[in-house]
Amino acid sequence: MHRAATLVLIPLALSACDKPAPLQQGSVQRVELQDTGQRAAMAEPSPDTNRAGWTVSEDGQAIRFGNMGEPPFLTLACDVDAAPPEFVIIRHARAWPGQSALFPVLGNGMSSRFLVDAKLADGEWHWEGRLPADDPQLDVFSGTRDITATLPGRGMLEMGGGRITGEFLEWCRAGGRPDAVQGEPDEENREEG
Repeated sequence: MHRAATLVLIPLALSACDKPAPLQQGSVQRVELQDTGQRAAMAEPSPDTNRAGWTVSEDGQAIRFGNMGEPPFLTLACDVDAAPPEFVIIRHARAWPGQSALFPVLGNGMSSRFLVDAKLADGEWHWEGRLPADDPQLDVFSGTRDITATLPGRGMLEMGGGRITGEFLEWCRAGGRPDAVQGEPDEENREEG
């Protein structure tokens, strides 16, 4: 009987040798990265925006924030052909198909969070959000104060205050009519003297 019990216990003892001993509380175990599965995306540092500024696109339908002669960090565009006009926010930063993120923008006394999705345009994956131009969240661009915009994992943009973002938003909300931005009265409303 003892001999049979010994024969049963030997295989159990040998199988226990294949398993690592449990870790003591407070101990550290090293794990090789290739053993952890898919690697998480690395965060990128915030771009240096000390020399950055706004420029108007060639077609006048967008403004771009970036360093002169370099690709932009942020583009604000207007689709005046949409009904109602759409305001487009593009954060030029690395993105992959199927990704979505919240893009917080702070400025002019308010905080807005825009849902942006990874989009492919002109051979570049970037982050893009579209809203009706009359969306109240867009008022974050309407004043003249500094603006900060942070895309998780892609850094924060610091944009000095100015009038260009507010004027562009107003122009877009007016459907691209220049007279609405300049404040000129419509011909129907002009008094004849």
